[in-house]
Amino acid sequence: MALVKYNNNSISAVTSASSIPSGALVPIKTLTASSSSTLSFVDGSNDVVLDNTYPIYKFELINVHPATDGQKITFQGNASGGSGFNETITSTSFDAEHSEGDASSFSYNTSGDQAQGTAYQPLSQNNVGNDNDQSAVGTLFLFNPSSTTFVKHFIYTGNSLNSGDYNSNDFVAGYFNTTSAIDEISFKFESGNIDAGDICLYGIA
Repeated sequence: MALVKYNNNSISAVTSASSIPSGALVPIKTLTASSSSTLSFVDGSNDVVLDNTYPIYKFELINVHPATDGQKITFQGNASGGSGFNETITSTSFDAEHSEGDASSFSYNTSGDQAQGTAYQPLSQNNVGNDNDQSAVGTLFLFNPSSTTFVKHFIYTGNSLNSGDYNSNDFVAGYFNTTSAIDEISFKFESGNIDAGDICLYGIA
């Protein structure tokens, strides 16, 4: 399939999802941290809508930097009409690590998974450092969040430089165990603020 290119003018001219070619990546919203406790995509706020317009939503985490050293970046969802980011999650988590000193490992992380838990789900599987050059990046896909029939699956792949000068390649997947629509998503570090970084939301037609 040929690559479809859009500029700001062509995106602004789109009037409905039906006019967007299948597989097109459509920018929705970018949130930029500045000593922020959370970055949250809230339904109806600042043009953010997670509904049945797109079957897949993509979140790009770009150089997310913690204010506090040694923290994992996490996320949670909120069901339509619900209060608080505390949906039930079952998930898996593993990562590959390689240090600047040439030590390496590959492991499943029981500390990074949930079994019917309601906590924020860790995405980075090691503690992201807060040195000036340390951060986390990654891509989170959320599938069919508006469904009222199925659970809501998610898949995350990311990379981070942790506080021990390790590269960590992170893999997380799971589902929100609810048949209610998920229309809000929140990101935060386990402790402390998000000092800097962008999280970009896209719809995939």
